[in-house]
Amino acid sequence: MKVLFIGGTGTISSAITRKLIEMGEDVYLLNRGNRNSEFEGKIKHLKVNDVNDEEELKSVIGSLKFDVICDFIGFKKAQLERDYRVFKDKTKQFMYISSASAYNKPCKDYVITEGTALANPYWQYSRDKIECEDFLMKMYREEGFPVTIIRPSHTYCEKEVPLGVHGNNGSYQVIKRMLEGKKVIVHGDGTSLWTMTHNSDFAKGFIGLMGNPHAIGEAFQITNDETLTWNQIYKTVADCLCVEFKPYYVSSEFLAKCSNYDYTGSLIGDKANSVVFDNSKLKKAVPGLNMNVRFEQGIKMTLDYIKDHEECQKEDPEFDAWCDKVIQALEEAEKKILFS
Repeated sequence: MKVLFIGGTGTISSAITRKLIEMGEDVYLLNRGNRNSEFEGKIKHLKVNDVNDEEELKSVIGSLKFDVICDFIGFKKAQLERDYRVFKDKTKQFMYISSASAYNKPCKDYVITEGTALANPYWQYSRDKIECEDFLMKMYREEGFPVTIIRPSHTYCEKEVPLGVHGNNGSYQVIKRMLEGKKVIVHGDGTSLWTMTHNSDFAKGFIGLMGNPHAIGEAFQITNDETLTWNQIYKTVADCLCVEFKPYYVSSEFLAKCSNYDYTGSLIGDKANSVVFDNSKLKKAVPGLNMNVRFEQGIKMTLDYIKDHEECQKEDPEFDAWCDKVIQALEEAEKKILFS
């Protein structure tokens, strides 16, 4: 296959790029080239300074045509309208990375299928993804544009531990708190259900849909089948670090109101909801698909990588201080109520 990825070096796309190279496919990456070093000499790079500059994009693409094009970095409808104008006659399949956060919140049923309604009043990010999906499916219905919608949920790689409550520098500061024996904030009571998907597993499902006639005009969620509580997720991380798990439970609503972090979207509009993904549709389209990286296996690989790569150890003293402040305030409130 001749494949073009807009992006191609992120958490999700890097695993797919890596696997396609192993398979000997003809891979093109359209990006600025700042993060292509891993794939140097293995892919064809189409350098673009501003992917939103339509004329530059057309000039870089020229007369090239592809079997599959995927946009990994389209977040707004205007970007997908641009993609349609540029690529409508240049590909047999256009794949778009949406988000499972687009599913109805609050959830009407904890079991999520591709037929679950799309509506998220809590997160603009999700509403923008819905708008992008709506536009692409309209182009499929009216113009025959060969679109496939992909909805990832919480997908992680070797460079960062996936957790629910963290600061702007990612989750490393939570890991550091665990290593220091400090309490870590867990949203709710830690019993809501969630799914973590290693990016190598995600790549299997995605590649199975590439060039797949059953995928045209359809939406697919790609997640692991393993369902975990947030308590299990955090405890697994602590166990892999060989430290005690010391949770401090705080309601998602409180976190959203008492921080400058976007917990309204990321928690109330996403992670605070119990979800179990039904991947029957994906497995029917990709027979024999095996998503076999269990969370404790994947997270051990991630922690080993972070330990050996200093650039992944991004400390966040501001978030650390905020955690201490929240915990202290709630503990003082508890004492005040109990002993007043």
